[in-house]
Amino acid sequence: MSRPNRSERGTRLRRRSAGLRRWLERRALALTTLVTAGVLAVMLYLPVGVVFVEAVVDDGAATLSFFRAVLTDPFYVGVLADVFAEPLAVRTHLESLVGWFGAISVSVSLESPLPGVSLPIPWLALEMPPIRKGLFGFTAYQAALSTIASVALGLPAAYVLANYEFRGRRTLRSLTILPFVLPGIMVAVGFYAMFGQAGTLNQGLGILGLGPIPFIEWNPLAIVIVAHAFYNAPLVARVTVAAWESVDARSVETARSLGASPRRAFRDVVVPQLLPAVLTGALLTFIFTFMTFPIVLALGGLQLATVEVWIYDRVRRLAYSEAATLAVLETLLSLALTYAYLRYESAQSGLARAATAPSRTPLFPDLRTALSPRRLAIVGYGLVALVVFVGPLASLVVGSVTDGSGFTLAHYAFLLERQLEGASYQTLPWVAIRNSLLFGVATLAVAVPMGVVVSVVTVRAGRGGTIVDTLAMLPLAVSGVVFGLGLLQGLVFGVSLPGGWRFQVTGGVAIVAAHAVAAYPFVTRNVSPLLSTLDPALVESARALGASRYRALRDVELPLVASGIVAGAAFAFAISIGEFSSTVLLASGSQSYTMPVAVERYLGRRSGPAIAMGTVLLVVTAASFVVVDRVGGRFEQ
Repeated sequence: MSRPNRSERGTRLRRRSAGLRRWLERRALALTTLVTAGVLAVMLYLPVGVVFVEAVVDDGAATLSFFRAVLTDPFYVGVLADVFAEPLAVRTHLESLVGWFGAISVSVSLESPLPGVSLPIPWLALEMPPIRKGLFGFTAYQAALSTIASVALGLPAAYVLANYEFRGRRTLRSLTILPFVLPGIMVAVGFYAMFGQAGTLNQGLGILGLGPIPFIEWNPLAIVIVAHAFYNAPLVARVTVAAWESVDARSVETARSLGASPRRAFRDVVVPQLLPAVLTGALLTFIFTFMTFPIVLALGGLQLATVEVWIYDRVRRLAYSEAATLAVLETLLSLALTYAYLRYESAQSGLARAATAPSRTPLFPDLRTALSPRRLAIVGYGLVALVVFVGPLASLVVGSVTDGSGFTLAHYAFLLERQLEGASYQTLPWVAIRNSLLFGVATLAVAVPMGVVVSVVTVRAGRGGTIVDTLAMLPLAVSGVVFGLGLLQGLVFGVSLPGGWRFQVTGGVAIVAAHAVAAYPFVTRNVSPLLSTLDPALVESARALGASRYRALRDVELPLVASGIVAGAAFAFAISIGEFSSTVLLASGSQSYTMPVAVERYLGRRSGPAIAMGTVLLVVTAASFVVVDRVGGRFEQ
């Protein structure tokens, strides 16, 4: 029997290779989906599960003692501690709660969730309720105040953007997305640079012969609330503008023709159509500020500790069971709030109208109109918005090159000196910048494919896709601190496997995993709407011509949704660059710290270098967005 010659062997190898390639193409989407599910199981559900197990297991036995200890401790739940301890006392305490709601009055002292801490409030007095709130109560209280402030700042912006035409209106509306991509720690440092002892506000007061006034020390709660409004007022404005522009102008005209005054027509016709959007923005704001962390940590610390800040402190003190219990309770509350939001959003989704949009009028058509009370009120609001939204970022840049005596480069000189002469155990600026960029690129490589795969599965899987979408969106309801705690307790410390093996993820890999899990939902949210609008006949035609499902996805669908992929990639990169909550836990004691972590470490020692490092973070973030936008623009073409 003759042996096959070299040509025959080559032909067989090519046939086998082609067959393997076809097999992979036919099953590529299924294999990618399995890999994505495996990554989510290991990097998302396992860490969250570890936190839940840590809260209900003690020495290998199931227990609820940790929950009992938290729920019966007035420090955590305030007056409700007695209710949980003695169920028969429910009626008495409900009566006391009703009495509390009727007894709110202005106070001149700022209560902290920590016992024995009280601060004077000589300006903009914010009352703390005369009740034992506890840690959860204070967290909800500051979230409620932040929601009120966000709605109060966001609604006037929505009114102006929806009803008036002026140069730069579209640009200004687009900029309402900006706060969502700014690192929280950078915003906190910006507010510190503006309201601090040597901040720009005190410098301006110094020119007038006033100050300096220790705004942050006197009333840190007010500064925290304004910082939360910086983040969430644009969210309220964005969702309300969309609703305002869809108001049926014909219904308003009908009301006016029936004799209704402009005010009556607005109240009876416009307000009911805006209310769902306003409530949606308010509910989202409450959820976001309930889980607040970097702003409170930087501006208030343990003095104004929220649940997130206290979990972080417990982890630093190695009180993992207590931290896990608080994390579980916070996660359950946030899941309940998120579920309420999703149900409300679903209930309102069918109320959209194909309406005649109201026309916009010129903001300042002439000098006489410009001096009208309404236009002057808009100008006044513009000045307030300028202070709240532009002031902190401008103060960040100005504060990095000034001190109490004027212009200086000493803060940047400190960073340069620290980089050149600092010890390896110190926080070095270039290491932080390098790590942030490397983690950002790695996050893109992981989060974008995961987000696209989840989008394909949820859009094309019919009813089952809804279940997948709900499970995959878990990172939106789990805070960064809780997720970081789960990674720390599980993968970083290691998980024992059968046969004596141990699975462990540490250092930069753990941080990239945390960033990717936090970022991929934003890729999904940008890609899924575009995929759902594509005509299924396009894919069916490609399949009829012999293309595999993977080939149809790669050559037909993905090019048509490239803009959504690029937008999701930009969000993923920005989230990685600015992520702080989980990174500050995972980078502790290692060389894997990022720029936001470096800012927090410098802020705890010297404010000048922290402000300079925050400015570097701002510049790197802006430059990164330019690069991602340019590269993404080429792909879209």
